Amino acid sequence: MAATRLIPMHLQKSRSMGQCLKERTDYAKNDEKTEAGEYVSSYECDPDTVDLEFEITKNQYAVNTGRNPKEKDVIAYQIRQSFKPGEVTPEEANRIGYETAMRWTKGKHAFIVATHVDKAHIHNHIVYNSTTLDAQHKYQNFFLSSFALRRLSDLICLEHGISVIPEKKPGEWQKRTTYPKKETKRDDIRNLIDLIFEKKRPDNFDEFLRALEGNGYEVKRGKYISVKGKEQKNFLRLRSLGNGYTEKDIEKRIAGEEIEEVPVGSNKAASVKTIKEKAEQKLDVVLDIQNIIAKNKGPGYEQWAKRHNIKAISKTLIFLSERGLESYKKLSVVAEEASERFDTITSRQKEIEKRMSEIKELRQHIFNYAKSKKVYAEYKAKKYDERFFEEHREPLTLYKAAKEAFKKFDGPIPTIRELDAEFQELLQEKRQLYSEYKIARAEMQELLTANQNVEQFLGKQNLPDHDIQKKKDEASL
Repeated sequence: MAATRLIPMHLQKSRSMGQCLKERTDYAKNDEKTEAGEYVSSYECDPDTVDLEFEITKNQYAVNTGRNPKEKDVIAYQIRQSFKPGEVTPEEANRIGYETAMRWTKGKHAFIVATHVDKAHIHNHIVYNSTTLDAQHKYQNFFLSSFALRRLSDLICLEHGISVIPEKKPGEWQKRTTYPKKETKRDDIRNLIDLIFEKKRPDNFDEFLRALEGNGYEVKRGKYISVKGKEQKNFLRLRSLGNGYTEKDIEKRIAGEEIEEVPVGSNKAASVKTIKEKAEQKLDVVLDIQNIIAKNKGPGYEQWAKRHNIKAISKTLIFLSERGLESYKKLSVVAEEASERFDTITSRQKEIEKRMSEIKELRQHIFNYAKSKKVYAEYKAKKYDERFFEEHREPLTLYKAAKEAFKKFDGPIPTIRELDAEFQELLQEKRQLYSEYKIARAEMQELLTANQNVEQFLGKQNLPDHDIQKKKDEASL
């Protein structure tokens, strides 16, 4: 999903053309925002000297036309293209930005594409010269150009398998009165703590602190435990993180104990509810008591582990009873089927992604071939003159690459329309599969956990067809 906006850049009062261009391009190329320039690409200009090259073209335009720049003249245009968090990689975002700029300017204007990765949402700053490459004309902005740009951006996003913002009629537009809550440093620490416990519950508090340090946090021990991330100025005490994240609450979470509810209406109630929901969504794994004894955890920890196992196996038996899985053999078969279904969905997803990538590549080759075949015809007419090749190296190289790709293609080359139709079908299937993937993954995890718990509870790995309820009765005697 990309939000796109076209912004004219004007010549400012009391500032030279070069200063204005440098300020705007320097911000776009900012090393801290583009990973030291790794995510900066360009067309018909060098990113390091883009401001000078733009200015030279404008000076040549003044010579050619006799029109000198005036105050508030548009000297460049900027396209801001923002993507939904987590939907694209920086490399893909830059490619989409480059394609957007090329198709918007029709290759008549030099431009740079700078992809900023310093925010949660990856976004492009595309700056293109208002003067054409031949220094004869200027870009003519037109009425509703922003809508046309958004339509083009949406089309390119669909071609790359990215969602678009649903179009609304003017009467359906609404002014946003509520804004999403901004993530704070405390939210980052809370999220990390939840992640640590989701991956593997720490055996003790020291192991928990080491996990924080392993994720880039500095820990200060004292009367109160405080932590500080790389971008934090000050240490934050764990006790300031709220219910579920204080030192005492973390110790309870390590011991597997429930955290007390906070009064209704308190801003801490939501975090406790979230912790409980996460705990109820998953089956607990039965612990190996012998392993715990061998590690000299102490009698208190051993007693807690036994209580935990009773709760875990009870949840497992209820889970199996609800699904009618009354024998170990049946459980094993169903767990294996769930794993196979998950693997099938995953394999199909990979096949779809591979084919979508092939379509994008072939589509680009067809586009390059159509654009460069006239140049190749001239090159052939000149009997493959080396000087002509050097002057037209890029289109001729693209033509050669396209021809090589077509040779590998089995059968007639499909049209752009046919490729787009296939791409849309694959995109719809990919979205449908993602929903099935989440369900299949959750079901597989529950069944595999239940299977592991039954094996651990019965003390065997390869069991014949036993009645689980009978074993439960025997264990209680």
